Amino acid sequence: MKLNFKDYNFTINNLNGNTRIFDIIRKKYFILTPEEWVRQHVVNYLIHEINIPTGLISIEKSIVYNGLNKRFDIVAYNPNGQILLLVECKAPTVKISSKTLEQAGIYQKTIQAKYTFISNGLQHISLMFEKESNTHQLIENLPDFREMVLQL
Repeated sequence: MKLNFKDYNFTINNLNGNTRIFDIIRKKYFILTPEEWVRQHVVNYLIHEINIPTGLISIEKSIVYNGLNKRFDIVAYNPNGQILLLVECKAPTVKISSKTLEQAGIYQKTIQAKYTFISNGLQHISLMFEKESNTHQLIENLPDFREMVLQL
């Protein structure tokens, strides 16, 4: 399915009837589900358009929120190891709704990332957290990584 991203070069293969895509961050193949297709596009967007170094990107890590294990899709760290960007990916058939925004908000409260990016591959939402007012501001696009780091 064509997504609302630039075209990136992916390494895709087939094993035992499963189409798989190589994840350049986790350094292994994953079954190519619709959500994984979006996740891999977002990873490439972060690397090639936002200029985030691959070593500062982490995928599908767990956090604990109110005693429950939650798993975020992607985070990017600043050079000091603090989480700078939280990314929530959905399959293209999943609409970005208030429930999606609430889910990202729960992760944001735990992680305290300055930026949040939500995408189903077709629609993207970029937010910047304003600590002084304790609110998220809708922004047109994520800034370049260097600019994100300077705004901390």
